[in-house]
Amino acid sequence: MSAKVLEKIAGEQIKKEVASFKVGDSVKVHVKIKEGDKERVQVFSGTVVARDGGGATETFTVRRVSYGEGVERVFPVHAPAVTKVEVERQGKVRRAKLYYLRKLTGKKTKVASQD
Repeated sequence: MSAKVLEKIAGEQIKKEVASFKVGDSVKVHVKIKEGDKERVQVFSGTVVARDGGGATETFTVRRVSYGEGVERVFPVHAPAVTKVEVERQGKVRRAKLYYLRKLTGKKTKVASQD
């Protein structure tokens, strides 16, 4: 009984249209930021390192290097705060998780292009 109720609630939370992107792609994630009574959209761009979960709880991790420091953010796929995910470049990878990029520096962090 309770499993059906949870599935119904989760089904209502899922977005109808989700951008198709894979691990290794370079993406721009547009996120709504609320500051006081104002709301704005901030862009976080980087490489998709991982996708986890499924259904309403599915998340993806985006990594970029900012001022010499590696920054990773985890975004829920179906969150209302994530307004848009733009794929800049498709990557060609043979792994489901690209955690090895954390150890690399410089040009080695570039993922090979699909094209």
